[in-house]
Amino acid sequence: MVEWREEGGKVLHKYFEELTDKRQGWKIKHNLLEIVVVAICAVMTGIDSWWQIADFAKVKLDWLRQRLGLRLEKGAPSHDTFRRVFELINPREFEKCFVDWVRATVQITEGEVVSIDGKTLRGSRKGDNPPIHLVGAWASKSRVILGQTKTGSKSNEITAIPDLLEMLDLKGCIVTIDAMGAQTKIAEKIAEHNDYVLAVKENREKLYKDILFYFEEALQDKALYFSENNLKTAEKAHGRIEIRRYYLETDIDWLRQNHSFSSLNAIGAVEASIERNGKATFERRYYITTLTDVKTFANAVRSHWGIENSLHYCLDVTFNEDRLTHRVDNAPENFSVVRRIVLNLAKNYDPDPASKEKISVRAKLKKCEYDPAFLSDLLASALL
Repeated sequence: MVEWREEGGKVLHKYFEELTDKRQGWKIKHNLLEIVVVAICAVMTGIDSWWQIADFAKVKLDWLRQRLGLRLEKGAPSHDTFRRVFELINPREFEKCFVDWVRATVQITEGEVVSIDGKTLRGSRKGDNPPIHLVGAWASKSRVILGQTKTGSKSNEITAIPDLLEMLDLKGCIVTIDAMGAQTKIAEKIAEHNDYVLAVKENREKLYKDILFYFEEALQDKALYFSENNLKTAEKAHGRIEIRRYYLETDIDWLRQNHSFSSLNAIGAVEASIERNGKATFERRYYITTLTDVKTFANAVRSHWGIENSLHYCLDVTFNEDRLTHRVDNAPENFSVVRRIVLNLAKNYDPDPASKEKISVRAKLKKCEYDPAFLSDLLASALL
């Protein structure tokens, strides 16, 4: 168990104290939690290598002591120390600490859409070993990542998703998952405490064909377009026009007889027509769900894409996650937790709530590079 020796960082002490320090006792010069905090601060300024983190600690040593209350009795840790610590930390412990911290600092309201999806850390490939694949959960309204777990590959998401749900202990939310999640065990696990909207594709061939054939016939009846189970939305932005129609069918006894989803209340279809530069595209997607209100269903479907646009895209573009090359032992997975801590902090820090102009995550991290006061205020908002 890690001991924090100063008033600063008391929140970390509470939620990260279960981290086990696996270094040999006689070699320990620096406090484990102080090393983690310095790494978080460095990543907040756009740094991503061990050498840069160590240099940040050396240059900012007085600031780290005075503004954050770190003792750093032996001075700034070396790049080898940072590397070795993150290679040794138990990822399961670190992820649990992260989840506990998020749970304590973020209020998830009933009915919030929580999207689950996988992401591969492409830069973590080492030789013949495949890159690490993570399954994460994103809260659309709170705009935070709630937690993540590692899986061997994308095909193993089926076994990883129940583990993630168990770790998060969600209640009263609407859980959305892409086609990999349309499995009986996953659906029933979610339905114990939550609603779900699960995409259905060809990987569940019989279920997909049954829903496909139903809607292909049902949508021939124009009356469906004016029923209470239909919703149309239209948006014009970024040079394109999007028209979407959402359909929900609750009379599905015929489907329950052929498939073992005891919690299933409805099947849904979404038609999307997109016109851009004079060219039009059309697609139709299918879902199974516990929801029976088409407006709630539509909101859940649209909210699911937040995990791609607000999480995965941000990690790749702002943090260059796909190009990072932490490859040894536990370092790739542990450093991904650091990035997600930083992302949660940056997304939810609003330096001027009264202003109509909101600062992007990229702009906040850039400001952290040259404005120590802004960096300390951002960290103090939820971390210290």
